[in-house]
Amino acid sequence: MINNSVIEFIYGSSLLLRKVIEKYLSRSIFRLLLYILKSKIFLVFNCYRARYDFIFNYCVRDVSLMSLRPTVMLKWLANHLDKYPTSATLNYTWSFGSLLGFSLLIQIITGIFLAMYYMPDTWLAFNSVERIMRDVNNGWLIRYMHSNGASTYFILMYCHICRGIFTKSYSYSVLKMFVWYSGVLIYILSMATAFLGYVLPWGQMSYWAAMVITNLFTAIPGIGEEIAYTIWGGYSVSSNTLSRFYIIHAILPFIITYLVVAHLSLLHYDGSTTVFGSHIAGLYITFTWYYILKDIVALLLYLIGYFALITYWPNFLGHPDNYVKANPLVTPQHIVPEWYFLFFYAILRSIPNKIFGVIYLVFGLLTLLILPFLEYSYIQSYFVRIFFYFFMWFFVANIIIISWIGGQTLDFPYYTVGRIAIINFFLDLFLVIPFINSVDEGSI
Repeated sequence: MINNSVIEFIYGSSLLLRKVIEKYLSRSIFRLLLYILKSKIFLVFNCYRARYDFIFNYCVRDVSLMSLRPTVMLKWLANHLDKYPTSATLNYTWSFGSLLGFSLLIQIITGIFLAMYYMPDTWLAFNSVERIMRDVNNGWLIRYMHSNGASTYFILMYCHICRGIFTKSYSYSVLKMFVWYSGVLIYILSMATAFLGYVLPWGQMSYWAAMVITNLFTAIPGIGEEIAYTIWGGYSVSSNTLSRFYIIHAILPFIITYLVVAHLSLLHYDGSTTVFGSHIAGLYITFTWYYILKDIVALLLYLIGYFALITYWPNFLGHPDNYVKANPLVTPQHIVPEWYFLFFYAILRSIPNKIFGVIYLVFGLLTLLILPFLEYSYIQSYFVRIFFYFFMWFFVANIIIISWIGGQTLDFPYYTVGRIAIINFFLDLFLVIPFINSVDEGSI
């Protein structure tokens, strides 16, 4: 059962929220509801855009977020939601960003509740997770929401990255490159957070994943062993390692949240990349309520799939060996990380030399950072760049093949196919993409 401290925390938060509403928003709530009702947005959501423009301009022009009491939060919402001009050409693939923010919020909330019962100790960690699953009221739901939420978070992340590559979101201006780099930094920190969280249940796969990844630091000449000893808190993975991972795993999501705000601020300063690849005058509409409702529809579809995964297939994306308590004396027959690490794990495993394997692993991780320098074409729209459009699907299929190879054993033909796919990946990156850009540039 959830203890009294949680109930007191929720009750105290509700009282504080009530005081804030009574003090700052007492006169604004009615006007905000009036704004939503008068907009008649649900009646014209599927109608023609011109009809909606008429209703928006002549029915609800007198009520907006700017007319509410000018608090700091309302000013920020008015600048980034109500009055923010957005291109009219954006489709549902632009909703992956807002879904990522919602998914991050779910991960933080469920992680806080799990942290109330988790014990970062090698003797108690596995049993504390089992207690959450068996004894805590609705603990199984919170745990499955958190574990499967990490998988859905990376599904949305990869879709968001693919959409950015297809529309060349990194090459429109220098500011767009900063937006891209802030997103890549969010992705790298998310990978680190997911890895640390994967170790915390202290199952067989958790322990040996920590051993494999932390041992990579020993490949650094000179200081590699000292770095590994510092991470371990000793001479091997132990309770000190688990405590360090637990603390860092709890801190990183809030750093990611700060970077998300910075990412969003940079994006809104210059505007989103359009389907046509450039900003076209006259094709701008306000973000509210056009794209808010589009994001709500995308959110409902995401929640359907999210809760279907939790309730029907909660262990589909996990590994059965992680339900066995970690045993340093028994090595699993086949060590497999989480599916969103399989691409990098396949690269690491395909290189026989440890140092070169780490170099190629880091290089594959930093591929997104050097991608803007490989794209020198000024044509952005994938409707025009026909060769690039078809090639990118083959490129994505090659990445999926590499990830699938990462989950297979080191036997023929998986090992050979994996090496061929990895060589093809780097050749596509440095030779084929520049060539395709030159072909598309010359064909226009």
